[in-house]
Amino acid sequence: MAYFAVHYTYGTDTESLDSIRPEHRAYLGSLPELVASGPLVGTDPGRALLLFRADELSTVEALLDEDPFAKAGLVASREVLPWNPVIGVFAQ
Repeated sequence: MAYFAVHYTYGTDTESLDSIRPEHRAYLGSLPELVASGPLVGTDPGRALLLFRADELSTVEALLDEDPFAKAGLVASREVLPWNPVIGVFAQ
């Protein structure tokens, strides 16, 4: 399995983001492939970092497509990159 770092940039519709956030967090929390996720503090527009462990990039992209934020059009951009941890708790 490989690690993938995801960078989300959210849209500016804060009312919709606040409304759908519980569903978004519940969805992400249900994914066994998700290692960690959280907002990047002090960013405007809001951004987040998500870390996945999966066999393929396409698996991660498919999971992200089902995120309630993405389905509602609240993710302005996303970048998914393979990540190779060489030091720390994720290194093998």
